Amino acid sequence: MAGVDPVFIEHLAEALCGLSAVLFTFIATFSRSEKAEYMAQNVIAGSLVLCAVVLWWLALAGGSLWGSAYLPKPLSLVCLIIAVSARMNIKGTNVSFGANPHSIGRKEEE
Repeated sequence: MAGVDPVFIEHLAEALCGLSAVLFTFIATFSRSEKAEYMAQNVIAGSLVLCAVVLWWLALAGGSLWGSAYLPKPLSLVCLIIAVSARMNIKGTNVSFGANPHSIGRKEEE
């Protein structure tokens, strides 16, 4: 039985990362509906976990990502961290505690 070509694994990892990035870009659109936002969060988290597995598989198969044999393992960890953060639902919670540009003008008027 022949092994899977590392180039195929690399393309699969890139596709999963791309899917996650596109969905993450449009999360504001999905947040108009609570059900759609929840579904998008699940798909993002799932694709990132799957991408982490594929990246680890790529490293074990001896493949490289963008010409580097070192990148797949650290990027798989980054994918897992982002997958956990994608599941965090912080609706309206101020996590940065920075200046809100929408309230600066209001505070001066009051």
